Amino acid sequence: MSRKSAYAAAIALCLLAAPALAGPMKCSGEQKTCVTVCQKTINPALQGQCVADCRTRLNYCRQTGCWDNGTNRYCGLLRQ
Repeated sequence: MSRKSAYAAAIALCLLAAPALAGPMKCSGEQKTCVTVCQKTINPALQGQCVADCRTRLNYCRQTGCWDNGTNRYCGLLRQ
């Protein structure tokens, strides 16, 4: 086996193993991401409503285990 093919095999193995090693996502992590996006909003008047929407989404996620960001909905999150 050449060095290039061994290197490529090692990279492929790392990429395949990475999802298995990743911890489960939490509702609170999604909420932190949501608030971070809100803070990047140019219009400060909209930031308060955006953060309130993040809190509402967090409460929904804690009840159902599903995060709904308005365009995508995914489930299986830890309700923490």
